[in-house]
Amino acid sequence: MTAKTLERNRSFLQSERAPRQDPGSTLSPSEDEEAVCQRLRQARIEQGLTLEALADRSGFTKGYLSKIENGKKAPPIASLARIARAMGLELSYFFLDPDQSGTTASDDSVDSPVSIVHHWERKPVVRGGSAYGYDYVSLAHKKHAKHMDPFMFTFPSEINLDYFFEHPGEEFVFLLSGKVEFEFKIGGKLQRYVLEAGDSLYFESSTPHRGRALEGDAQAIVVVTEPTSIESV
Repeated sequence: MTAKTLERNRSFLQSERAPRQDPGSTLSPSEDEEAVCQRLRQARIEQGLTLEALADRSGFTKGYLSKIENGKKAPPIASLARIARAMGLELSYFFLDPDQSGTTASDDSVDSPVSIVHHWERKPVVRGGSAYGYDYVSLAHKKHAKHMDPFMFTFPSEINLDYFFEHPGEEFVFLLSGKVEFEFKIGGKLQRYVLEAGDSLYFESSTPHRGRALEGDAQAIVVVTEPTSIESV
């Protein structure tokens, strides 16, 4: 098999693994990420916050926040959650389209108790090209005022060895395919766990954590819950 054939097959497989888009949407995954960045800037301006003020509230640097607002790559979900809390917003704010009302086919109420997202309506939020290599696809972006955020999550095989995620709340992980090694820092010690398809994991998000795929692609359903109250800053 020639090098050209191998490259063509690789491109085909990568395109097959990419999340499918809503047929009625013109947004590409990168445009979805850019929309997240724009909504951050929009919310900050609407609240009358300067970058310096938001930096003080969130604990991130002004430069990091500016990079998000002016970039086309959304930050990790943990970072978005932290920014959302600092602004008194739900994490889902960043994934909702401006004209989206969280409706179902039978109920036009914004506060509908039921919200359905068909497989072609899944919304990519963060793609693997980001600094941390994780792919997130929102599975409940239509629903307003919710207490948890479910995602389809694809783990990278290589991770930043110096970075662990930690944020308030809790997370539930159900591994759909592949094999994933999770690492946690508990009591100053590093603990590792290996999950295979069908295994699940529930943990406090404030525990420093990260995960990587061990044998090719690995996908999971990840549900993130946020604290019920947001502390004033």
